[in-house]
Amino acid sequence: MAIGQFGPALQEVLKRAGENRHSAGKVVNVDASQIGKIVKGTRKASKPVMKAAAQHYDDGQLYLAAAAEVTGGASVPWLDNVDLHPSSTHIKTIEEVQEALQALLKLPITKSLEQLTRSDREQIKNGIMEQLEAITALSHNTAVLCRKYDFSYTGLWNEHRAELKSKRYLK
Repeated sequence: MAIGQFGPALQEVLKRAGENRHSAGKVVNVDASQIGKIVKGTRKASKPVMKAAAQHYDDGQLYLAAAAEVTGGASVPWLDNVDLHPSSTHIKTIEEVQEALQALLKLPITKSLEQLTRSDREQIKNGIMEQLEAITALSHNTAVLCRKYDFSYTGLWNEHRAELKSKRYLK
């Protein structure tokens, strides 16, 4: 992905935080003009700049934007043309999770790759797409709820990782 979502995300976060480019520059150790270029999209943010900004502002939108930049788009995009009110994201998340569940229940997962028909492959692809839509809804709902109720986005992910480790899902 070329210059992408991080600049606009940073601009939105700065606006919500009531901060300017100068203060953001201090946070990430670059000058305000560099922040201006990142926000305008004429310069791509470096990984250290994205990491420092995301950690400092602890905002899900910045983390998702940074992930999109680093992975070339193989991540949840921040939806900037939808209603992100908590009740709207809540309702949409329930809808998307239910659709993903229905698609998962229909997947022919007992077949090997060689046994799949074109129809089976299409059904599997549809199931994957429904899961991606659910992941997108869940990610937005999580970010929106953290923002509204003042939970640390990073802190909750750290708790989640600790729980996964305690259950021995991670080493």
